[in-house]
Amino acid sequence: MSSNSLSPTNASRTTRKTAYAVVLVAIGVALAPYTSFPIGIAKVNPTQHFVNVIAAVLLGPWWAVLTAMVIGILRNAMGVGTLLAFPGGMIGAFLAGLAFRVMRRTWMAALGEIVGTGAIAPVVSALFVAPVLMGKAIPLLALAPSFVCSTVAGALLGILALRLLKQTDIVDF
Repeated sequence: MSSNSLSPTNASRTTRKTAYAVVLVAIGVALAPYTSFPIGIAKVNPTQHFVNVIAAVLLGPWWAVLTAMVIGILRNAMGVGTLLAFPGGMIGAFLAGLAFRVMRRTWMAALGEIVGTGAIAPVVSALFVAPVLMGKAIPLLALAPSFVCSTVAGALLGILALRLLKQTDIVDF
């Protein structure tokens, strides 16, 4: 058996990560109709950033990106999201996971989410997603406040949720 094959430990770890990802997608999708609202010209969803911080800590950067992508697809299918949900969710999720992996601090995951979604995602959205995929020009300065407000609120809620999960010994990270 090669070292790359799934041992019982790796299989159970993958199963656990899959289960966590499914639950986090369900939370993100179920709450989206109630937590999505317009700020400026963007429809924001702090729940996405809340889920991103939790996914980053519990699952790591790649699983967090996958979780954000699935939530974005389902939100768009439900009509409670736009194509801006993809850079807004996925970039923040990746940086949150990376920051947590390097520093092992939940507040660093939140900071990674805020930098990814609040600083980088508006640039990607304004320069690529809006003009190329949505067929409209959206000024960067019109997007940035929406993205920052959404991600700060969601990231703070994510830190709070992780603290509660840790205090109750529901998860260990």
